[in-house]
Amino acid sequence: MVSTKIKNYSLILLLILAIGSFFRLWQLETIPPGLWSDEAINANQAISSPGKIFYPENQGREGLFMNLIHLSFSVLGISIFSFRIVPAILGILTILGLYLLAKELFKNEHIALLSSFFLATSFWHINFSRIGFRAILVPFILVFAFYFLFLGFRKKSFWPFLASGIFFGLGFYTYIAFRVAVIILIFVLIFWWFIYKKQGSQKKYFQFTIPCLFLIFLIALPICFYFLQNPSDFISRAEGVSVFAQDSNFPLSQFKAFFISAGKHLAMFNIYGDPNWRHNFSGAPELFWPIGILFLIGLFLSIKKIFTKKSPALSYWTLVVWFLVMLLPGVLSYEGLPHSLRVIGVIPVVYIFAGIGGVFIFEKIKKFLKSPKLFYLVLIIFLVFITFSQFHKYFISWGQNEKVKEAFSQDLVEMGNYLKDTPLEIKKYVIIYGGDMPVETIKFILETSKEKHEVNYILPTEISSIKIEKETIILPMEKDEELLYELWQKFPQGEIQSKNRFWVYKINY
Repeated sequence: MVSTKIKNYSLILLLILAIGSFFRLWQLETIPPGLWSDEAINANQAISSPGKIFYPENQGREGLFMNLIHLSFSVLGISIFSFRIVPAILGILTILGLYLLAKELFKNEHIALLSSFFLATSFWHINFSRIGFRAILVPFILVFAFYFLFLGFRKKSFWPFLASGIFFGLGFYTYIAFRVAVIILIFVLIFWWFIYKKQGSQKKYFQFTIPCLFLIFLIALPICFYFLQNPSDFISRAEGVSVFAQDSNFPLSQFKAFFISAGKHLAMFNIYGDPNWRHNFSGAPELFWPIGILFLIGLFLSIKKIFTKKSPALSYWTLVVWFLVMLLPGVLSYEGLPHSLRVIGVIPVVYIFAGIGGVFIFEKIKKFLKSPKLFYLVLIIFLVFITFSQFHKYFISWGQNEKVKEAFSQDLVEMGNYLKDTPLEIKKYVIIYGGDMPVETIKFILETSKEKHEVNYILPTEISSIKIEKETIILPMEKDEELLYELWQKFPQGEIQSKNRFWVYKINY
């Protein structure tokens, strides 16, 4: 009987992973449309300068993600698919990691399976699993780091602590928001100290935790040395958007900014979400409304158990602390609020709360319906409803939205493909607007070509440097009528060609 249950749970988990894989892999090269410049620079630096601990360009980025991309390019070749397959795989593995973590925390298959299903079909997590942002590493690292830590403490086994130390140490090479996870680690270690002390196992506690902490320190040491040598890079990305940058009427303005940010981030789950089309269906709550209700129920039940149990369960404490701590990277900022990317570390715990709420509600429904067949029919209908609703939201309502194409610079991808398809003998100029970042998209698309295209990148003020010695195309990155008129005056033999999302000035020689 037990083996049959285990087999059934395993099959359900495999089905959940299959659903999660489909959501993260289907049409990966075309949805999201385009390629945002922040993605493109990650890809370009994975090609040109792999192996770095930290990349100071674009306000600074930890290097693990770029090195994983480089590995993918080495195996699969350079393409948008081989670039985005990295976050997709990380997202799929996070679903498995969340199942393992939830099961370890609660010894409850139903909470674990429901939590992982909600994550598998989550628009929030699906979206970031298909975008070339390094932040997707944070939930992946967190679920496995804490799964192995809790597993080690429960089994009193040494190897899970080593695995936890490796994951946690690698976390410092992922995304700036990961750094606050140290607070969660300290809390968990203190709580387990009291548990081991009560058991009279203080010696074992130190035998496990000291090697784990040393391994974390050892793995994180290279990036620590880098920041000691380059202290400005340590806070370069966070400094410009921090609430502490609000210095007018100091410190009242900082407190005001903090509470406004906190309020918006707490409301993002059920009321008003991230307005950025790259991060979300602009303004929509981060959680689909049924999941949002279950999340609130699970959060309430967890807090209630903390304050009503004579010996509060560490699992519930961990969830609540994790939730509050991983909100801090968003709460401590004042730009683009609420910001679903900066608080990406709360994703695992949010869906565990939803899993707790879901099991609670479905147990009530099961008692009310009395008929097991009717209950399972209701459950299946609910799960199918969630799956198809999230499919429609991501792949149709969001994925085919013109605003999303604009947000991901679909026009720049089309420019890159146009240049890639242009014969090598034609001389090419690209006129850059908006600084160096947008052109990264065009450069990456050209890298996907089997042939080496020579392109001259110039500013609008440098068109006098253009020399016509053979057939030439001039591609402005923006539809600038004044510039085209200036080109026509300088090269009257040319003609304007209107493409789908851009213009080209072609000169026959």
